[in-house]
Amino acid sequence: MSAKTALAALLLVFGGAQAATPDALIIDGGKIAVAIPSAEGARVYKGLPYAAPPVGDLRWREPAPVVPWSGVRAVDAFAPNCLQPKVYHDIDPFNPSMSEDCLYLNVWTAAKPGEARPVFVWIHGGGYQAGYGAEPRHDGTVLAEKGLVVVTINYRLGVFGFLAHPELTAESPHHASGDYALMDMIAALRWVQRNIATFGGDPNRVTIAGESAGADAVSRLMASPEARGLFQRAIGESGAGFGTTPDDSLATAEAKGEAFTRAMDGDTIAQLRKRSSAELLALELASNENWGFGPDIDGWILPAAPDQIFAAGKQNDVPMLVGWNADEGSLFEDGVFGTQSLSELLSSRFGHRSAEAAKFYPSATADELRRSRETYAGDKVIAEPTWLWAAAQTKTGRAPVYLYVFARHPPIPPDWFGAAYEGKDVGAFHSGEIPYVFGHPDIFPSWQPTADDRTLADLMSSDWAAFAATGNPNGEGRPAWPTYDPEGTAQRMVFGVPSAATRDTDLERRRFLEQNPPPTP
Repeated sequence: MSAKTALAALLLVFGGAQAATPDALIIDGGKIAVAIPSAEGARVYKGLPYAAPPVGDLRWREPAPVVPWSGVRAVDAFAPNCLQPKVYHDIDPFNPSMSEDCLYLNVWTAAKPGEARPVFVWIHGGGYQAGYGAEPRHDGTVLAEKGLVVVTINYRLGVFGFLAHPELTAESPHHASGDYALMDMIAALRWVQRNIATFGGDPNRVTIAGESAGADAVSRLMASPEARGLFQRAIGESGAGFGTTPDDSLATAEAKGEAFTRAMDGDTIAQLRKRSSAELLALELASNENWGFGPDIDGWILPAAPDQIFAAGKQNDVPMLVGWNADEGSLFEDGVFGTQSLSELLSSRFGHRSAEAAKFYPSATADELRRSRETYAGDKVIAEPTWLWAAAQTKTGRAPVYLYVFARHPPIPPDWFGAAYEGKDVGAFHSGEIPYVFGHPDIFPSWQPTADDRTLADLMSSDWAAFAATGNPNGEGRPAWPTYDPEGTAQRMVFGVPSAATRDTDLERRRFLEQNPPPTP
């Protein structure tokens, strides 16, 4: 064979290998179909199981391995959402089905054979009570086109994700109970380690990201020894487990679980596992109870509260990109204040320093009072916990922190949040940044994005993609984003029109809040 003929044969083989598309892919459990690419080359793999269905005897247990299947599994339909109430306007219209069999994830990828792209694992919000990985605003197509392999997950919610009980603790080999949702997230990350290379992802460049409860979960995964080594970067949007209300201890969470079982006719855990999921959900939603199921310090997934883990320098020390929205309190004001006035609330928290606190929340005019109520509500629920998380990493971590504030008012219609908010300017509201992060401010048909919105979405999605790839959000042609150091220049990025890094003008207020935490209940 001549050298020319040999070279031609080699090129034919190499080219065929590059162009060939397999008939199926192999992941945990069996074969899956190859997804059809979009015009831009992005494929979406929907409804992939990362654990066994947590039903029957597997209810309230650590996630079990995927149940194998025969044949080639279809990937063209999202799996059911985890059981939840319908409480959030911007989630409910897109909630097509629910089931206790819900431990599934979705993958968006535009990777070619042999590539190892950075991986972006998104943990949805919803107060640990609602939400799902397949929400339209979490569509990963744009981020995939920008070089990421995007994974969105479901995890158990409410009573199914957080019931603690002495019987559950006793049967656990870790002598722990309650944090099943966090166990689900860790199981999904372990699935990513074993399987993401099949989709062109790099298991050594995994970013965990989330909003609201999802950001809270990211902070807890940074604190959890069980998640060590499963991710290399962390993004938290509007939330953290450094809240102004202490987490339940295992004993407190168990007592809550015992109260729940008493309300369920005194059932044992074995009996509760035989109850229908509808019965459990109905009791959880009973109007005369506020069970408040959420993470507890179980001694295993969370050996201590996140702030204590970080203070001891025992966190998973990875680069962080965290922040919140400028008008977080616009949707939380009523829930924070109830029937209390601003002065009453400041007095109950700050005591003899309430007059000093009033300087940060002035109320000399009606407009000042309105703004201060929203500011304090946003601080208490979102901004203060998120800043405390960022500050904790700057104190004991070696990896950098990038801090942002999202200041753009998304182009929502007047009735987006229902009649109660119609006519109210909710501004840069809680969760409003998500369509920008995912690069598609036009994902909702009723929104009317402008060219400025599209430019901002391109900037934010590019920054997030760069951070996932390198641990640094900066890139050529985009506004420079310094690391955040509250003891130094305290530079944060403000996303708006235009976007720019500025000094943290709220730092004095943040310091005051840090020095005056809420009284322990």
